[in-house]
Amino acid sequence: MIELSLDNRQEELEITSEMEEIIMESIEASIFVEGLNGDYEVSLSFVSPEEIRELNSYYRGVDEVTDVLSFPMDDEFSFGIEMLGDVVINTDRVISQANELGHSFERELSYLTVHSIFHLLGYDHIEEVDKEEMRAKEKATMKYLGVFKNEEK
Repeated sequence: MIELSLDNRQEELEITSEMEEIIMESIEASIFVEGLNGDYEVSLSFVSPEEIRELNSYYRGVDEVTDVLSFPMDDEFSFGIEMLGDVVINTDRVISQANELGHSFERELSYLTVHSIFHLLGYDHIEEVDKEEMRAKEKATMKYLGVFKNEEK
């Protein structure tokens, strides 16, 4: 079971039930591809470019707008449901990146969710070998969801 807490702190885009469904499916698929079972909780916030820039600056020391931030939770006091962490998505970037890359908003939202969940599960893309491992997990998940693009790197 996945428990999802959504927080909409932006005004550019209406968050629909279809978007919530895409997010849930993306989280569930990521956990499935990782080979996990159990109960998990994820907090996801939709924010403006200004807010994500502030968060990026404060938590990562990078004073730039980004598409998504992930904050893994080390929940040693779990009571049956494991809190994976927090995901923060810049809705402006979801729209612009989907347009730039020539695919749908829904696909971009799914990919950013998948990308973030793998960060919450401990993956990163700083070193090349780690990047390859994380990208392989992302590709497997996107294939599982049926939204994989062959030219993805």
